[in-house]
Amino acid sequence: MSNPTTSAPRKTLSALSNWRDYIIYIGFVAIFLVFAVTLGDRGFLDPNNLLNIVRQTAIIAIVAVAMTFVLGAAEIDLSVGAVAGLASVTTAMGIDQFGIPGGILFGLGTGIVCGAANGWLTTVVGIPSFLTTLAMMGIARGVAMWISGTAAIPILSKTYISAFGAGNLGPVPSLLLWVAAIGLLGHVVLRRTTFGRRVLATGGNETSARYSGVDTASIKFKVLLFSSLAAALAGMLYAGRLRSGRFQFGEGDELSVIAAAVLGGTSLFGGAGTVIGSIMGALMIGLINNGLVLMGLEFSQQLIARGAIIILAVAISQARRR
Repeated sequence: MSNPTTSAPRKTLSALSNWRDYIIYIGFVAIFLVFAVTLGDRGFLDPNNLLNIVRQTAIIAIVAVAMTFVLGAAEIDLSVGAVAGLASVTTAMGIDQFGIPGGILFGLGTGIVCGAANGWLTTVVGIPSFLTTLAMMGIARGVAMWISGTAAIPILSKTYISAFGAGNLGPVPSLLLWVAAIGLLGHVVLRRTTFGRRVLATGGNETSARYSGVDTASIKFKVLLFSSLAAALAGMLYAGRLRSGRFQFGEGDELSVIAAAVLGGTSLFGGAGTVIGSIMGALMIGLINNGLVLMGLEFSQQLIARGAIIILAVAISQARRR
């Protein structure tokens, strides 16, 4: 028989743990209700505004799915925003020269090259991913500026624009369909496959994972490759949604992506992650940004709020780790 004196504290701790597991959903609902009450007369609840929140956060959510794997393996990728900008430029150039197939190949090829470089430098050369991807951030941004001449490259293909970001399937924005597809794929891979379990094992305790037969170097290479591919897809969606390729696209997205993943329950220290939570984290950041704009705050004040979100994300991550 269990001792009632000890079982009560255990139940309390279990309840507290369960509450923390759902903090992202509780926070999302709470913020939504606050904005609904305070900004209802300013169009916050207008269906078009809610759809705009989805459109504005969809690209961040897609990259956050891949960042869940990177952080889950105890690595980090600071180059995703710059790679997205570069991919938007190469995609636009590819469409201009070779049509839609060429644009898609150029865009995805950009992600493969950047991701392979990040993975090789991190796992073979031994440079920490923080420094590797920080350097790639500058390289990708510089290359995008160089090959585009710092000018926007227009995209005139209506088919591409409709499929990659600006179109709708009935009332549903195509961006939402991309998020649903990438999110479902990421969730299944992380939770239902051997690869997903090995990613979390690598981040949780790399030494133990290696002794258990996990090729941790290969895992890290792959998650960094997938991260750049997701960033390249984000750049292709930016190009379709905004009808051009620009080196500025994706600038600063790395902060929002990392914050979204950590807010959603992915640990900065590896070993834990949830794809659905990362998508919810992206939606929460979009919700907050939209509310701040409707409140009439200046851009500088919005940046301060974004920084506060990142601090909150780190604090939650540390609390979960403890």
